[in-house]
Amino acid sequence: MEIRCPRYLNKPIQVLWWEADEFVVFMIFFTLALVYGYLMWIMMFAAPVGYAKLKSKFPRGVISHLVWTVGFLEIKGYPIYHERRFYE
Repeated sequence: MEIRCPRYLNKPIQVLWWEADEFVVFMIFFTLALVYGYLMWIMMFAAPVGYAKLKSKFPRGVISHLVWTVGFLEIKGYPIYHERRFYE
């Protein structure tokens, strides 16, 4: 069995020319375009570009920390955001 190791371990996963999270934004607007049409076809390409520009202004990992702050994600080894006491 052959297991491939990526050349650069810290390089993000890419789908075409987008990173994985930008591709998710593209697919969300693609689904909305199929359902609603009209303006969503334009937003299907504009939203990932705007998201990429917004994401480039912040340090790496800020999106996952924002999602953790809201409470949608648990980061392994860290307490939940609203926990007042944490014992190691």
